[in-house]
Amino acid sequence: MNVLITGANRGLGLGFVKHYLQQGDEVWACYRSDTGGLAGINSNRLRLLQWDICTPFENDAGLPDTIDLLINNAGIYGPAKDGQNLEKIMPEVMRQVFEVDCIGPLNVVQALKDRVIRAKGTIANVSSKMGSTSDNTSGGAYAYRAAKAALVIVSKSMAVDLALFGVRVITLHPGWVKTDMTGQSGLIEVETSVSGMTNIISHVDDYEPGSFIAFDGQEVPY
Repeated sequence: MNVLITGANRGLGLGFVKHYLQQGDEVWACYRSDTGGLAGINSNRLRLLQWDICTPFENDAGLPDTIDLLINNAGIYGPAKDGQNLEKIMPEVMRQVFEVDCIGPLNVVQALKDRVIRAKGTIANVSSKMGSTSDNTSGGAYAYRAAKAALVIVSKSMAVDLALFGVRVITLHPGWVKTDMTGQSGLIEVETSVSGMTNIISHVDDYEPGSFIAFDGQEVPY
């Protein structure tokens, strides 16, 4: 299986890379500027691809003609919580987070969809239940919540549009994971989250197209 993962140099992305390499798959790992943990992996089935997902994709050298699984994992939180409260949130912060967390995945799919279509593959978009209106009981986090909510809707539209070509699309909530983004303060390990999400991906046909599913298999209301 040919797997392409964005934001693959650390955290969940790196966890996805390790999982699919262990499965025996061919992995294309995207990073923006720093290879991070990818530099420590020695595998002839791993290819590194430098790509800022907010920019046009111009270098397809070495990419396969078919992509069986595309994981849109790259994302940012933006300023710490206090920097995203009602008093301090700034328009430029809203735009920056929205560009990376929502427009970026859309850009990736637009660039690579023909390869996924040829494989009749799967697209997994990593969002967060912080983008769920039903789950929002604490307010704040304006930029991150808005961008992740928008990604859920964009992902649903992808699911509808690409179903015509035999492509499955699902949106994932990874849980509160111990990563750099959470300051290692999460409730679960990367391996637990990745194990759950990859299990959902492998059973994508069990879910309605564009469903929003948590790592533990529970549907996230939005």
